[in-house]
Amino acid sequence: MDKKVTPLNHDKSSLIDLSHTIEHGLVTYKGLPAPIICDYLSRENSRNFYAEGTEFQIGKIEMVANTGTYIDCPFHRFENGKDLSEIGLEAFTDLDAVIIRIPFTETLEITEEHFKNLEIKNKAVLVHTGWDLNWNTERYYENHPYLTERAAQYLRDSGVKLVGIDSHNIDSTLGKTRPVHTTLLGAEILIVEHLCNLDSLPEDGFTFSAIPPKFKGVGTFPVRAMAKVIKK
Repeated sequence: MDKKVTPLNHDKSSLIDLSHTIEHGLVTYKGLPAPIICDYLSRENSRNFYAEGTEFQIGKIEMVANTGTYIDCPFHRFENGKDLSEIGLEAFTDLDAVIIRIPFTETLEITEEHFKNLEIKNKAVLVHTGWDLNWNTERYYENHPYLTERAAQYLRDSGVKLVGIDSHNIDSTLGKTRPVHTTLLGAEILIVEHLCNLDSLPEDGFTFSAIPPKFKGVGTFPVRAMAKVIKK
C-alpha cells in the first residue's frame, strides 16, 4: 500500500495520495478481468522512426472501468443517469471533506447512527475502516465493511456531495441488490470505492478530489484520489 504525502510549501498545504497503484494483473473485483498494461510501441522499436538518441514509449492499457480506486456516477447504476462527461468538475474537485473513522475490527456494518450529529451537508464524507490493509489479498474481497441502506438514505437526506470508502464495496456484496449505490447515485451523489491511506488524514482542515477522465457513455473510472491538507 502506497503512502505518499507531498508538501506544497507555496500555499502552506500538502497533498495526500488516497489511491491505489494500478499495475498489470491487478485484481480489484473478483470476477472482473485484471488490467493488461504493456507497450504499444516500445522504446526499442521506436528507434526505427526517430533520429539516433531519440526514443519514446507508447503504452497500451486494456481494462474494465472498475479497476483500482474508482469513482461511480449515476450512469453506472441508471441508464438515463449522468455519465462521466456530464458531471461537472465541481462535483469531485476540492470538496470540503470530513472523515468518519469506523474500524472494521469493531464492526463491518456502518449504519446511520455513525453519521448522526455530524456536520456533513455539502461535504465529501470519507469512511475510514482500515480495510485497505487487506488490499490485493484474498481477504479483501469478502466480509468487508459496508454501508446499510438506511445509512445511505441518511447521507442523501443530509445533503452530502460525495461518499468514499476504503473498502471493497460501499454495499454489502452478500446479496444481489445494491441499495447504497441505488440511493446515492439516484440522488446524483458520487461514490468513490477502494480508497487508501485514510489513516494519514487529519480530523478536519482538508479538501478531497477524485478526478476521472471525461468519457462519454461510461459511469465508472479510476481516479487519482487525493486530499489537500491546509496547514494551520
